[in-house]
Amino acid sequence: MTIPLMEAAAGTCGGKAGTLGALLRAGLPVPDGFVVPFDAHLAAVRDLDLARITGEPDGLAEARQAIMARPLHATVIDALGRALDDLGDPPVAVRSSAAGEDTGQASAAGQHESFLAVHGVHEVADAVRACWASLSSPRAVAYRAASRRGDRPSAEPVMAVIVQRHLDAESSGVMFTPAGQDDPTEIEASWGLGPSVVGGTVTPDAYHVAEDGTVTRAIADKRTRLDRRGTRLVVSDVPAHARRRPAIDDETAARLAELGRQIADVLGGPQDIEWAIADGRTWVLQARPITAAPPRRPSPHGATDVPAAALTGAPGSHGTVTGPARIVRGPGDFARVRPGDILVCPFTDPAWTPLLRIAAGVVTETGGVLSHAAIVAREQRIPAVLGIANATGRLHDDTLITIDGTTGTVAAAGA
Repeated sequence: MTIPLMEAAAGTCGGKAGTLGALLRAGLPVPDGFVVPFDAHLAAVRDLDLARITGEPDGLAEARQAIMARPLHATVIDALGRALDDLGDPPVAVRSSAAGEDTGQASAAGQHESFLAVHGVHEVADAVRACWASLSSPRAVAYRAASRRGDRPSAEPVMAVIVQRHLDAESSGVMFTPAGQDDPTEIEASWGLGPSVVGGTVTPDAYHVAEDGTVTRAIADKRTRLDRRGTRLVVSDVPAHARRRPAIDDETAARLAELGRQIADVLGGPQDIEWAIADGRTWVLQARPITAAPPRRPSPHGATDVPAAALTGAPGSHGTVTGPARIVRGPGDFARVRPGDILVCPFTDPAWTPLLRIAAGVVTETGGVLSHAAIVAREQRIPAVLGIANATGRLHDDTLITIDGTTGTVAAAGA
C-alpha cells in the first residue's frame, strides 16, 4: 500500500508525486520518501457515500469527520511502518498529491493539507487521513468549482499522499523558471521553512536572474521565520541584524536558476518550483507547471502616471478594479465580505480561497508574488497588490479605492 517516491507516476500517485518521482529518476536533489497511492484512499472511503454527504447541508464537515473518524486499515498501518523504518524513522513531511492538482490548468496551490515535522507511524497515519479529508474542505471545493468555470467534474476527487524526509531549512522559497527566451528566473527567498513564503506570512527577498546569469535583487524586511523544534513548528522573530540580510547570496540565486533550467528541461516547460537549503545543500520540494505568470515588476525609476498619494506594493495579479475596501483581519470578518469588495488583509491564508470567488481584488500587507494566494488570484483573474505595510490601518472600510495589480498601486478612486 505504499510506493517508493522514485517509482511514483501521476496515474497512480497524482501529479505532485509523479513529478517528484520523475525528478528523482533524473538524478535531481529531491528528499527521499514514499507515496500512499490513490488505491489506499479509494479503499478507505469505498463504503462512504461522499457524493450524498457533500450534497447535504453541512455535508462538507460531515465528509471530513467521516474520514477522520475511520482508522486506517491494519495493512496500511503496517505498510507505513515498514516504509518509515526504511527511511530510518526520521521526522517527515506529509503532503497531498490529489488527482487534478499541480496540472497546467489548475495548481490547487495551498488548497489541500500539508504537515511538517511529523514523527512516528500513528502521527503519519493521522496526517494521511487529514490530507484525504482536506479534499472536502470549503477552500478545496470552492477552488475546484472556480477552476471548472461551469464544467461539471469528470469524477469524484481522489488523493494520494507523499511522505518525505523533513528538511530543517536555513532558507527556502519559490522559483518560477523563464516563460520566454528573454525572461528572467524569478526567485523569492526567506529564512527558515517554506510555508512562510508560500503562505504569504512574510514578505520575501526577490531575485531576478537573467539569461546571462546577472542577478538583481530587492531585499525585504523579513520579520518572522518558521522552524522545527522537536515535533512542533515554531514561529519566531528574526533578529534585527538579519531581517534585511539577504536570505541567499547572488551565487546561490544563480545556482538555483541553473537548477530550475534543468527541472524545466526534464518536465518539458516552465515550472513553479518550491526549494529549500538545508545543511548547505539545495533541495527540490515541489515542481508544477506555471498556470499564470506574475506581472513584470515596474522599472526602478517608477511609472510617471502613478497618483502622488498612491500606496505602492508588489504587482501580484494583472488588472485594474475599483470597489469598496473591506478590512479582513481573520475568519471572523469573512461574513462581512460582499461581492465586489476589495479585500484588504494582513495576508491571505489558503483557507480564504472561497472569498476570492466574490472579491473584486486583493491587497495584502505581506507576501510575495510567487505565494499561493497570488497564484490563485492570477488563476481566478483577480487583481492583487501585495506587501503594502500597514494596509489595514491606512485604508478603511467602505472607502472606494482603485487597485492596479499590474503596476502594484492602490489609490483613492478618482485620484
